[in-house]
Amino acid sequence: MIYADNAATTKLDADAFELMKEYLLNDYGNASQPYEFGQKCKTALRAARETIAKCIGADPEEIYFTSCGTESDNWAIKMGSNLTDQIVTSVIEHHAILNSCKSMEDVGKTVKYLPVDSTGVVSPSDLDRMLDDSKTLVSVMFANNEIGTIEPVKKLVDVTHNKRGIFHTDAVQAVGHVPIDVHELGVDMLSASGHKFNAPKGIGFLYIKKGLELRPFIDGGAQEKGRRAGTENIASIVAMACALEKNCVQMGDNEKHLRNLENIVITILQNAGLDFIRNGSGCRIPGNINLSFADAEGEMLLHRLDLKKICISTGSACDSVNTQISHVIDAIGVPDKYAEGTIRISLGKNNTESEAERIANALIDVLTNR
Repeated sequence: MIYADNAATTKLDADAFELMKEYLLNDYGNASQPYEFGQKCKTALRAARETIAKCIGADPEEIYFTSCGTESDNWAIKMGSNLTDQIVTSVIEHHAILNSCKSMEDVGKTVKYLPVDSTGVVSPSDLDRMLDDSKTLVSVMFANNEIGTIEPVKKLVDVTHNKRGIFHTDAVQAVGHVPIDVHELGVDMLSASGHKFNAPKGIGFLYIKKGLELRPFIDGGAQEKGRRAGTENIASIVAMACALEKNCVQMGDNEKHLRNLENIVITILQNAGLDFIRNGSGCRIPGNINLSFADAEGEMLLHRLDLKKICISTGSACDSVNTQISHVIDAIGVPDKYAEGTIRISLGKNNTESEAERIANALIDVLTNR
């Protein structure tokens, strides 16, 4: 099997798995308990927080552990909206953001939606025109999960802060894959999910800038300094810190490897004379290849490649139950001739050159023998 859907989830790092076993089978205490057995877990929790903070340029006390990126996004939008008069987001956000915004609209909150250009980029000038004297929560993703486009986050943050706003970014696709320094960017909140960078599923974090009084999203005990109740998932937390640190150390080599694999796929497809469009901007997440083929069907391509034991996606895995053209492909204006034939190949650090060649040749075989 060739797995080429790393934007959906990634393989668990072996070292992270070994750490998990230690905290599941041996040091399984509750970090909130005062006895020594519990305090060993509390120490591990503190160390993991420090590691993750260092990886994104934050202070340890600004990292709050959650169950996933979706929870982090919900926390940022639903509780962040309590601090503002309105919400501004982009039309190509993940549904964790879009549906959270819809729920805020349902209770009377004003939500405005930013357009994107044909490459999926949000314009800072569009944001500036949309903001008024109302205090605003702005949420624009760091990198799009379907087409890989990296947004001009720093410029968007500056515009937001100039208008007294608060800025959140969904960085689920970016953390562990591209350099991020939250203090340099100036973001007020940032969401991340462990399983996108070789950590387990079911663990994530939300960065909350020091001084931002964000209310808890989950009430209960006093965990996470009283801002996120629930007994900490120590095994997954330490595994997430391990996986993130390894990816950050290897980031340069990983990017070089993935850009090479991208080039192999695209070159083979071009040399075969196939009629396709590569979606997204030139500044995109390494390994993300979103392609729209003329007069084809993405669902057909997915299933035919699956028969060849190649795993790809027709778009976001979180929207895989729907067969219609995705909201992202619609927003960037992919022509009708190509839109239905859209697939996403998302390569990871474990993929090889031979696999990239097999993926491209499999696509050629399917498209020329319909």
